Amino acid sequence: MHIAHTDLEMQRQPFAKPFAFKGTVFHEKWNLVVRLRDENDLEAIGVGGTAVLWSDPDIFSAHTEVGGNILMTALLEYALLYIQGKNYPNPQAMLADLLPHVHDYGKTITQNPNLRLTFTLIALVALDNAAWMLYAKQNNIQNFDDLIPEPYRPHFSARQTHIALAPAVGYNMSIEQLKSILDTGVHILKIKIGQPGTETEMVEKDKAWLDRIHEIARTYETSMTDSGRVLYYLDANTRYTRKDSIAQLLDHTQKTGAHEHVILIEEPFNDPRDISVADLPACFAADESVQTTEDVTTRIEQGYGAMAVKPAGKTLSMAFDLVRIASQAGLPCFVADNGCIPLLVEWNKNIAARLPSFPGIKGTLIESNGPENYANWSAMLADYPVPGASWLTPQSGAFVLDDDYYHQSGGIFHDPVPYTNLFR
Repeated sequence: MHIAHTDLEMQRQPFAKPFAFKGTVFHEKWNLVVRLRDENDLEAIGVGGTAVLWSDPDIFSAHTEVGGNILMTALLEYALLYIQGKNYPNPQAMLADLLPHVHDYGKTITQNPNLRLTFTLIALVALDNAAWMLYAKQNNIQNFDDLIPEPYRPHFSARQTHIALAPAVGYNMSIEQLKSILDTGVHILKIKIGQPGTETEMVEKDKAWLDRIHEIARTYETSMTDSGRVLYYLDANTRYTRKDSIAQLLDHTQKTGAHEHVILIEEPFNDPRDISVADLPACFAADESVQTTEDVTTRIEQGYGAMAVKPAGKTLSMAFDLVRIASQAGLPCFVADNGCIPLLVEWNKNIAARLPSFPGIKGTLIESNGPENYANWSAMLADYPVPGASWLTPQSGAFVLDDDYYHQSGGIFHDPVPYTNLFR
């Protein structure tokens, strides 16, 4: 895979309202678009999105929102210059070569020697996706099953017909909007906890927020979960610092009856290295703290019972490795969003569709929140290469996948025209 030429473009996509999590808010997504060309003038496009707050809150707080996005974009620009003229056997080899160099560059330009690897990884998603598409064209690969490298295929052998949709419930969401979401048949809520304030204030706010949600959600029933209840997937986004704070929250949910609805607590701790969750009465999932395959093993030893996979946040190349390690250890995986546009939802969905069913639900699980967050979501769907496909929009709280979905691999092998047209 020879990289003869690289190009970069950017598109700003506004949110319908500020996106609230990790104790603050941000207002837009920058879609980074990469074009790669090989020595035979074969071209491929890849798209990724910025997520500074999710990937490294220290960088987000040290800069303006635009400034943080500029820094992330600068890492991608550096990577494109680094690979130009080089040869790689496949996209994973390319990522392995460039990642340490780009991450060192990131430490320099952010002036942060502790820059999180997730900041660099999400900067490289557009390049990684473009590399996989170029690799597919060079090897006449036309579907996602054939794109999966041979050693990983046993871990992506499922063929799900339902992927449960877990929309993000930010702590600035109105109760009226929550009811509207539940009325569509959604049976898993991804509830953002970790509100602004001191840790004591945060815990009390989170208790009250869960009480408000539970008062509404407990009245709904569903056939898509084993219990028949709407389930709660609590996402703390590393806001907690003390184990006893999470213990207090769980104790409160047991008193209110909400505990029976809690299927997951994702990434509670800012620094999870020395905290075991094995004795806490919940299933904990790792996300931001998993930056390498070694981190998967560490979280398992600490009692974590599930793992979030982010092809659109940590690259498809790394997603293959993380799922394989987790699967070999018996750890169930699910796919989480990063405020993704429709094209990246389908990249995520291709992974989710091939994972085993998640314990407690019928099918597997994906967190996606585009319709709730993007002002232009309907227009983006209309511009998708397969407009009107039944699997683009959820039905009764789940994406329903048929033979056409698998035949077209969610449309990711089509030319993403709105992004291709960005290039002069």
